[in-house]
Amino acid sequence: MLTFWGDRQRYCDNISRRNFLRIGAFGAGLTLADVLRLRAAQNPVTPAKSTPQKAAIMIYLPGGPSHIDMYDLKPEAPKEFRGEFKPIQTNVPGVQICEHMPLQARMWDKLACVRSLISTEEHSDSLVSTGYSEVANRISSHPAFGSVISKLRGDSGNDVPPFVSLRGGGSPGTEPGYLGVGHRPFTPSGAGVENLRLANGVNASRMDDRKDLLGKFDTARREIDASGTMKGMDSFAGRAFDMIASGIVRKALDLKNEDPKTRDRYKGVEQFLTARRLVEAGVGCVTLSYGGWDTHTSNFKELKQMLPALDRGIANLIQDLHDRGMQDDVVTVVWGEFGRTPKINSSDAGRDHWAPVMSALVAGGGLKMGQMIGSTSAKGEYPKERPYKVPHLLSTIYSAMGIDPSFTFPNGAGRPMYILDDRDKVEELL
Repeated sequence: MLTFWGDRQRYCDNISRRNFLRIGAFGAGLTLADVLRLRAAQNPVTPAKSTPQKAAIMIYLPGGPSHIDMYDLKPEAPKEFRGEFKPIQTNVPGVQICEHMPLQARMWDKLACVRSLISTEEHSDSLVSTGYSEVANRISSHPAFGSVISKLRGDSGNDVPPFVSLRGGGSPGTEPGYLGVGHRPFTPSGAGVENLRLANGVNASRMDDRKDLLGKFDTARREIDASGTMKGMDSFAGRAFDMIASGIVRKALDLKNEDPKTRDRYKGVEQFLTARRLVEAGVGCVTLSYGGWDTHTSNFKELKQMLPALDRGIANLIQDLHDRGMQDDVVTVVWGEFGRTPKINSSDAGRDHWAPVMSALVAGGGLKMGQMIGSTSAKGEYPKERPYKVPHLLSTIYSAMGIDPSFTFPNGAGRPMYILDDRDKVEELL
């Protein structure tokens, strides 16, 4: 196994979380064939009604984006709360968002926002990715959203993994919990794409020859392994070969295959384009993260830089999905772990963590768009109308994908575990 480490991401708790990529493995010593084998072994037949046919793109904004400066501006609040940004009208009457997100404003009929979400004070993606806090996951180890998709899709026979993370691994948002390592995401990044490339001088014909050769080795190994414990070339190794030889995922990850004009539209936010290409290729869930939103200092200076790029990534992704007729087949969610303090820090123009309320952007999946759901108090401190919890939005997304959030899986001890314990839904979206 090779491990490639990416850039460090340092948060206000001074803990450095470094992205990493495991080449040729999803866990210690696991090959691609091992993962396919584990996934099949861990996949009993599930009811058809719980098999997801739609796809999801989960966009995580690490650090906690400022709700009051993006989707819940308070122009009438006192100066120390309202901040520097002005609201602008969207193409839906009565709905306003930040002036630094004009592209979303022009397509709000294709978007919706829940601005009355209640979160928890944790610098972690655990809650928004699993529906359970990090504290709860230390006890029960609930699976990430994409791992649930992987479990329910099972071994579909497609030459694409059901769950791809463009974020690397090592966080609750990418961990399979009690579902097992067979449902970890495929995590391509940089040189990791080489994992899907045929070696120099190896064409499809030579690949078939190598499969045959491995099969012969396997026959020999079985003859000398009377106990039957040595596992050689099997259907799962064959699937691994097929996934590499087909090149479907690699082609999706290679943006050189995209129209240059389209690439230009995504300049600086290429992960959004990659996510679109992956769901087009048949991936069931794609996760990515963008930016660093832990703006304890220089909140407005930082947001002036980040919001226009985020706006471009979101707008191009959603418009592309519509142009391809995929808007009802792909649900997209954009959120962080919590909001920011409505009252601005007087010394450094920053905003601190604020779990009592946050906002989340939603698009597609057959959900009702063109809405601003819920409201907050006059200073943006607490939910006022239609308060929801983070698991309620996850429950809504699962339902939109045809998954019953009350479905159960056995944990390591054989105890049945609900996908979500808190299964209320954001009714306005349904």
